[in-house]
Amino acid sequence: METNLTSWNDTATRRAIQDFVAKVTDRDNPAYVPPEERIAVFDNDGTLWCEKPTYIQLDFILRRWLEMVNENPDLAEEQPWKTAVTKDYAWLGNAVTKHYRGDNSDLPVLMKGILTAFANVTVEDFAARAGEFLRTQSHPTLKRLYSQCGYAPMIELLRFLEANGFTNFIASGGGRDFMRPITAEMYGIPPDRVIGSSVSLEFRASDHGGDVLTQPQLDVLDDGPVKPIRIWSRIGRRPVLAVGNSNGDIPMLQYTEGNRHPSLCVLVNHDDADREFDYTAGAEDALKTAQDRGWVVVSIKQDWRTVFASEGQ
Repeated sequence: METNLTSWNDTATRRAIQDFVAKVTDRDNPAYVPPEERIAVFDNDGTLWCEKPTYIQLDFILRRWLEMVNENPDLAEEQPWKTAVTKDYAWLGNAVTKHYRGDNSDLPVLMKGILTAFANVTVEDFAARAGEFLRTQSHPTLKRLYSQCGYAPMIELLRFLEANGFTNFIASGGGRDFMRPITAEMYGIPPDRVIGSSVSLEFRASDHGGDVLTQPQLDVLDDGPVKPIRIWSRIGRRPVLAVGNSNGDIPMLQYTEGNRHPSLCVLVNHDDADREFDYTAGAEDALKTAQDRGWVVVSIKQDWRTVFASEGQ
C-alpha cells in the first residue's frame, strides 16, 4: 500500500498530519523526536474499522448467544440473550451508546452475556474462532467481509507512520484477544502491540503440559481513563500521536497531548452516510473537546478520497 496518504484528499487535515510527521522526524528541527519515542496509538472500533450498525465483536458474540440459547432455551427470555433471539439490536446499540454517554445502567446485563459467552475455552481456541469469524463473515449492510472493513486511509496512515520510524499500537475498548488474530493481517500490527479489554485468564496443568483458559470475569475494560493507564503499563512510553473517534478516547488523547515532545491528537468524525455512516452518538464530548483543544478532526466525507480498500481511487 502507498505510504504517502494518496487515499486522503489534499485538505488541511492531511497537511496537518504530514507536517507533524515531517517536523518530528527532522533532526534539524527543534521538534525532533527520537525514533524510540515515536509511539502512535490507535483506537480500533470506529477508528481503524467500521463499528456500525453494531460492533463487529458484538456480532461475533450474538452468534454465540444463539448457540447458548439452543443449549439452554430458558435463556431466550433473558437479556442479553433475548436480543439475539428477537434480533432487537437496538437494545444492544443503545446499551453501548449509553455507556459512552456516561450511563452504565445496561452495562452489567450486557457484560454478563459477554463474559459467559466463551468461558473456559483455551486462548488458542478462542483466537481460532475469532479469526475464522472475521475472515469468513460479512458486514450486514456493507456486504463485505469483516476482514475488509478496515478503513483504507487509516491503514495507509499506519504504513506512512511506520515508514517514518513510528511504532504503532492499538489501544481499544474492544476485546484484545478478539482483535489479535487479525491485526497483523489487516494493519501490520502484531499481537504483542494490541492493548484492549480482556477477561480473566487461568492456567490449568494437564497431561500434555497445560493451557491458559478464559474465565467469566472481567480483567479490564480498556476504555476512558483506563486507556492511558494501560498504554503506560504495556508500552512504558507516552505516545506522541493518538487517534480515536469517541468519548471513551478523550483520556488517551489528553495523555498524548501532555507529552513533553510535540504531539498530534486526531479524532475521526463519521459524517459520510453515502460511503459509510453518519453519526455523532457517543462522540459528542470528544468532538467538543477536539474543537476546544485544537485537535485535528478527520471528516470522512471531506478528507478521505476512499473509505475501503476495494473502492475506486
